[in-house]
Amino acid sequence: MSTVETVPKLRVLHPPAALLQARERRAQRLLLGFVISGLFFMLLPGTFLGVWNLISISGHKGAAVSPAWIQAHGHAQIFGWIGTFILGIGFYSIPKMTGSSFAVARGWTAWALWSSGVLLRWLAGVCPWHWRLHLSVSAALELAAFVIFFHSVRRHRPGGRKQPASTPSKEQDKRLPVWLLSVMTGTVGFLVGLLINLGAAVYVSLYGAQPVFPAALEWRLLALLAYAFIVPTVWGFSARWLPVFLGLREPSDLLLRGSIGFVVAGSAFALAGFAHVAPWLFAIGAVQSAVALRLFARPERPAKTTGIHVSFPWFVRTAYAWLVIAGALAICAAYLDRMNGWTGASRHALTVGFIATMVFAIGQRVLPAFAGMRVLYSPRLMLCSLALLTAGCALRVGSEVPAYEGYWPPAWHILPVSAICELAAVTVFAANLLLTFRQPPAHEMNRPSAA
Repeated sequence: MSTVETVPKLRVLHPPAALLQARERRAQRLLLGFVISGLFFMLLPGTFLGVWNLISISGHKGAAVSPAWIQAHGHAQIFGWIGTFILGIGFYSIPKMTGSSFAVARGWTAWALWSSGVLLRWLAGVCPWHWRLHLSVSAALELAAFVIFFHSVRRHRPGGRKQPASTPSKEQDKRLPVWLLSVMTGTVGFLVGLLINLGAAVYVSLYGAQPVFPAALEWRLLALLAYAFIVPTVWGFSARWLPVFLGLREPSDLLLRGSIGFVVAGSAFALAGFAHVAPWLFAIGAVQSAVALRLFARPERPAKTTGIHVSFPWFVRTAYAWLVIAGALAICAAYLDRMNGWTGASRHALTVGFIATMVFAIGQRVLPAFAGMRVLYSPRLMLCSLALLTAGCALRVGSEVPAYEGYWPPAWHILPVSAICELAAVTVFAANLLLTFRQPPAHEMNRPSAA
C-alpha cells in the first residue's frame, strides 16, 4: 500500500445550501427590522416634529421654540433615522463584503437596545415626565447597542479566508481598502460621539434645568457626528458601490484617504472649540472627496439603473454638490453668523442635501435587493421623493440665511413651504420602501402560476 493511501483524507465541511439560505433570510429580516424602525423615527419623531418646529418658528418670525423639542427632533433624525439605517446596513453588508459572519441574535439585541434608547431620548425632549432618568438611560442603551454592533463587525477582514502565516500573500501586505478605512473611521467617530453623548446626558440629568445640551457642546457634538461618523461612512459605501452603480473609474485611494484625514482633523478642531479652523478642513475634505470618487469625471461604463429611475446618477452627484455647499456655508457661518442663519443653512445642506439625498438614492437602489432580492415598487415614486427633497432643501437653504439674519424678512414665508416639500418627500420615500417590502422577491413574482 502506497504512502498516499495510508494518509487519511481530511474532510472539508461546507454549510449545506439550506443552512446558508436560512442564515440569509435571518439577516434580511434583521435588516428589515432596522430599516422599518428607521423609517418610523424619520417620519414621526423626526420629520413631523421638525416641520412643526419650523412652522412655529416661521409664524413668529424666529421666536424661540423649546430647545428641548429642537434637540429631540435632531436626535431622532441623526440617531433614529440615519444611525438606525447605518447599523442595519452595516450588520447586513459588512460581513458579506469582508467574507465573515455573525450571530443574528446579537443584531436583534442591538436593535432592541438602540430603538428603545432613541425612543426614550425623544420622549425626554418632548415630555417632562422623569426626563432626567430617560435622558441618561437612553444614552446608555444607545452605547450598549453600538458595542454589540462593534463586537459583531470588528474582527471582519477583507478577503474572507486567512492565508497561512508562513506564506504571506501580497494582499496581506497592502493597506486596508480605502472604503473599509472610511467605514472604520466612521465607526470610531460614532463610538466617540456616543461616549460624549452619554457624558453630556448624565451631566444634564444631574445639573440641568431641562433636557437640553448646552449650545457649545451641541455644536461640537453635531460636528463630530456629521463629519467623523456619517460623512466618512457615506464615503466608504460610495467608494464600494458607486463605481459599479455609476460606471465610474475606481476611486483615487490617495485623495480619499486625504479627505478622511481632513474631516477627522476638522472634527478634532471642532471638539477643541476652534470654530474658525474646522469649517475650512471640512470644506477641503468635501471638495477632495468628490474628486477622489471621480463623480464628475466621464464614466467608463453606462450607469446601472435597471429597476430604478434613470435620474439616479444625477441625484447622487447632486448630493455631493450639496456637501460642497455645506462646507462653503460653514465657512461663512464662522465669520458672518449672528442669528444662526448661516449655521442652520449649512447644517441643512449637509443633513438633508447630502445625507438624506444619498440615503434616498442609494437606499432605494440597494435596500430592495438586500431585503430578499426585491424590485423597487415604483421608480416614479423614487423620482418624486428625490425631486421633492431637492426642492425643499433648496428652498430651505436659500431662505434660511435671509430670514434668520434679517437680510430679507419675506423669506420667512418660504420656510414653511420648504418644510412641506421635505415632509412630502420623506413620506413618499417611506411609502415606496414599505410597498417594496410587501412585494414577494423578484424570482417569485416572475414564477409562472400553476395550471
